[in-house]
Amino acid sequence: MNPIDKFLNSITMYRLVLYYLTVLIVVAIGAALLGILHYSALAILFSAIVATAACWISNEVFAYVFKAQPSVESVYITAFILALIMTPVLPSDISGTIAIVAASILAMASKYVLAYRKTHIFNPAAIAVVITGIAMGAYASWWVGNETLLPFALVGGLLIVRKIQRFDLVLSFAAVALVVTTLTVHESSWWLAAWQTMAHSAFFFFACIMLTEPATTPPTRPLRITYGALVGLLYSPAIHLGSLYSTPELSLVIGNVFSYAVEPKIRLMLTLTGIEKTSASTSEFIFKPDRSFDFKPGQYLEWTLPHAKSDSRGNRRYFTIASAPGSGDVRLGVKFYENSSTFKKALAALRPGARMSVSQLRGDFTLPADESRKLAFIAGGIGITTFASMMRHFIDEKYAPPAVLFYCNRSYEDIAYRELFEQARSELGIKTIYAVNDGPAPVPHMHIGFIDTALIKSEIPDYAERTFYLSGPRSMVVAFERQLSELGVSRTHIKTDFFPGFA
Repeated sequence: MNPIDKFLNSITMYRLVLYYLTVLIVVAIGAALLGILHYSALAILFSAIVATAACWISNEVFAYVFKAQPSVESVYITAFILALIMTPVLPSDISGTIAIVAASILAMASKYVLAYRKTHIFNPAAIAVVITGIAMGAYASWWVGNETLLPFALVGGLLIVRKIQRFDLVLSFAAVALVVTTLTVHESSWWLAAWQTMAHSAFFFFACIMLTEPATTPPTRPLRITYGALVGLLYSPAIHLGSLYSTPELSLVIGNVFSYAVEPKIRLMLTLTGIEKTSASTSEFIFKPDRSFDFKPGQYLEWTLPHAKSDSRGNRRYFTIASAPGSGDVRLGVKFYENSSTFKKALAALRPGARMSVSQLRGDFTLPADESRKLAFIAGGIGITTFASMMRHFIDEKYAPPAVLFYCNRSYEDIAYRELFEQARSELGIKTIYAVNDGPAPVPHMHIGFIDTALIKSEIPDYAERTFYLSGPRSMVVAFERQLSELGVSRTHIKTDFFPGFA
């Protein structure tokens, strides 16, 4: 694994975004002190402090009133975004300070007031500056879009997009935005208009940070691409309806409405009812949701567990749902390591009756509509939870698809859900081939070593006719993509499981 991927795997998306925004503010203050930026260093620092204080205080109040679990990271992220898109003000500028305070309070309020079923509809910073612009004339200046900050905004933004694998969203937005801009902005040449859009505006900051906010983007790839294209269409300042001209924040807010319309978001409170051991290092936490909800096997949720002194991975994580739809419970399979994160340590300390919240149901890693299609599942480590959900679904529905599961682990003791897979074998005839790196083979259908092309060819001679589902650590998924391509399996017959912060 290269150093960049190792770094990205060690940190959550939210913490990465927070560090990125912090770097931008620090660099801006340094550039201002050197006279490179025409803004005052004191104004930048003061605006950031005011936005942070106003966001933190108002969020605590709203969380208390609405009995919600606040996320500290999101408070700082929203505050820093506001500090980077609203014109910096000095302490002597009373009206400017009031505008920043108002935007900060509105941003936090949007998460609780402009919400449905406990989930917000709009990007908090975007809706806040839209309202302050209309009501107070305090529009976003997007001063972050300058040549001095451009290299930092671009490199850091691309790291975030790589972390969350949302290049499809960013590219669809960028392509449409640049085409519309070059066609509607009167410049001497199309390339000059495109260059000025990218180099002299907050184009990359907007695309990589605000557009990709997980809570307000659609859950599936086709909808994400459509969403990005819609926002890109409205991004150009030449787009207007009468006297109302589009702005980046307004284009995003309209896109948020589309996102919610095509796929309403959810937020649930879960109550822990039990814990089951599924292997020597893996446990399954069984929760009862405060209301029923629909999902597909293979989809995931964002799980929030506030705890003291959280590490760099924060208090929010993404995990696949391990239960079957219609089961009435929500199961979470977690693998524990010797040096687990603070999130996992807090999770391990939970006892029946404890509560935590989940949101952002999403994921394309779902079963095909064609039930006759031949399938091959390949799982590594805790990536098996995806297939646990599918197997439970098959058993509940008494449905036996033409599927085979390959499951690799370090040792026999690390194999999770073995009883479930043996039930699927005995009741439905769905075969599981286990692969362990070392040790004896104490059960049938166990292979000592790694899953490789030879094993795949020997166990499923019709591999070319199958659709492969790959779930596990990113490095494993990439390696199997390469192996399957070498076998001649079409890229259209390979589905990969991914969600932000898998590791």
